[in-house]
Amino acid sequence: MYCVADVTCLSAFYHIRALRHIRPVITDEVAKTIACSFITSRLDYANSVLYGISAKNIHRLQRMQNTLARVVLGSLASKFSHSTDMLCRLHWLPVQYRIQFKLALLAFNARSNNAPLYLSSLLHNYVPGRSLRSSQSNLLSVPSCKLNFGARSFRVAAPTVWNSLPADIRACTFYGSFIRQLKTFYFNHAF
Repeated sequence: MYCVADVTCLSAFYHIRALRHIRPVITDEVAKTIACSFITSRLDYANSVLYGISAKNIHRLQRMQNTLARVVLGSLASKFSHSTDMLCRLHWLPVQYRIQFKLALLAFNARSNNAPLYLSSLLHNYVPGRSLRSSQSNLLSVPSCKLNFGARSFRVAAPTVWNSLPADIRACTFYGSFIRQLKTFYFNHAF
């Protein structure tokens, strides 16, 4: 039985091998565009489901992303010998931060009513029992969960990720500024 990480890796490595064959005859920008459209989009398609998976599966997905970065950079890959240098040059977030980025983005869309109703109904604002300073900080209520599998569900994972963001990012009301600040926040944490 394959998990989502296995299927994503199998599919991505197939496309990475195909990209490696044509890499010498295309420019860096075209290689980056192809990588984002065929391979990175597969990683981003299901990455909110990957929240809380084992470190072994995260490592497999990260290895896939590092291989893709090496292929995209081509001859420059030897200059950026370490994988974090390559990801930083391409301005790609590592896998674990991509997963958190996607969950935070889904939580923002659900809070601003740009997500389907079934997602918006899973998130609730944190309302303390008495007047506290935290009542004005745009926090979400995190439901209690006894199982690790339940902690991976959207109704628990999205508020957990949302509440871990700084207050200035949680206070954003515009989509563009939220994405810009969120990516900068995770990029600074990753590198």
